[in-house]
Amino acid sequence: MALIMSFVSVAVSILYTPFLLLILCIIFLASIGKSLGVRRLYVNVLLKLFEYGRQHIEVAKKLQRSDSSDDEEPPVPDDKPPSAIFKENGINGTKMTVIERDEILGPSPELNYKRSTSQERVSNGVRPDSTGKGEGTKENNLEFHLHHCMDLVKAGMESIIEDQVTSVFEAEELRSWNLLTRTNMQYEFLSWRLTIIWMMGFVVRYFFLLPLRIMIFVIGIIFMLTMTTVTSTLPPGRIQRFIGMMSYIISIRILIRSLSVVIDYHDKQNMPKGGICAANHTTTIDVAVLSSNQCFSMIGQRHGGFLGLLQRALARASPHIWFERSEVKDRHAVARRLKEHISVPDNPPILIFPEGTCINNTSVMQFKKGSFEVGGWIYPVAIKYDPRFGDAFWNSSRYGMLHYLLNMMSSWAIVCDVWYLPPMRRGEREDAVAFANRVKACVAARGGLIDLQWDGQLKRMKAKKEWREMQQEEFSKRLKGE
Repeated sequence: MALIMSFVSVAVSILYTPFLLLILCIIFLASIGKSLGVRRLYVNVLLKLFEYGRQHIEVAKKLQRSDSSDDEEPPVPDDKPPSAIFKENGINGTKMTVIERDEILGPSPELNYKRSTSQERVSNGVRPDSTGKGEGTKENNLEFHLHHCMDLVKAGMESIIEDQVTSVFEAEELRSWNLLTRTNMQYEFLSWRLTIIWMMGFVVRYFFLLPLRIMIFVIGIIFMLTMTTVTSTLPPGRIQRFIGMMSYIISIRILIRSLSVVIDYHDKQNMPKGGICAANHTTTIDVAVLSSNQCFSMIGQRHGGFLGLLQRALARASPHIWFERSEVKDRHAVARRLKEHISVPDNPPILIFPEGTCINNTSVMQFKKGSFEVGGWIYPVAIKYDPRFGDAFWNSSRYGMLHYLLNMMSSWAIVCDVWYLPPMRRGEREDAVAFANRVKACVAARGGLIDLQWDGQLKRMKAKKEWREMQQEEFSKRLKGE
């Protein structure tokens, strides 16, 4: 034990100075918005390691299949995610057939399963009348067969197996292993080479990157709290706004360096110059990703704990709109505060996430219409994370803020693309819902995300009564032969 302690003390004394210099260098480069390209080189090296691991996984699986005596087991393609493997092989390797999702009960809450056409009714004995409306004799109209509702049964079974709402609140499935045990199927034990690579990656992440990132994060938080407090003591005016803006941007840059964030910004000529910036929402890191090169005002619910500490610090340096839980439900109060904010020319653009909750980086859910009723320009932004380096999705119902940040700091990196879309304005005859859907469709198309109409609050509540009534009404019509 004494030998181990002496070895650790010697290692610390040797590495202390280089480690401190590295932290100071990272903080200095972050404060001036510069980079030496080390993070991008690091990401490229990781991609080569992932590819090397994938090739060895394929070789190991081929050897296992050749040595296996079970010829009835169908080969599983290596590029399929774990859920696909499970669905094909079934439980305990038993063969299982899954319905192909040609038609699903979605993506909108409106009914979009296929109704029986007039040709189908003719083939089932219902003769159309001379008007061509498909109305036959009275007894034919009342005739009902089981296959008339099979598409409804099929849609229901598909929703039980994997509904669209639940799936967007689970971690995104990977098609290849990223050397993290939280996203694999024990691939690290397939061969001794993979085991060595995984162990080396574990040491790098937990014994080098994690302490380094925690130190940078703590320094960034201290800098933010100190500078925002100093800014709040200055008299209101241009100098206070400038110092507050610089404090906001520099502290955000330091914080994202603690997560090894690599961002590619596209179409910067469309960056918000005022008004409202609307983006899809995957994680609280979205705010830092968009704020690393531009100051934003934010709107949202007041939180407690660590997130509340950051909210109060930011509010001291720049204008933000925070609501109590009861006030958030007052749509008119929110709209009034938004109008007041964008009416002041010196205020930064407001950053909003109209989905109201975090989605798992695969889809875009319903945009709430409140922010689109205010008027003025809307600046859409699409954010897409690369899941190979770490799962950026924050499941707030499962992890607290600090636990989530620890998961991010112990991952490889956070790599994302940001697209600034051309500003959009509400049409003269366009209502707020249609405008919100139009903006959402543009964000989904540019970010390569699935456009869903479901309300993200289904994560925490049951389906609305009117949605169930729509289903019941449609089914009753089909029973009546209408």
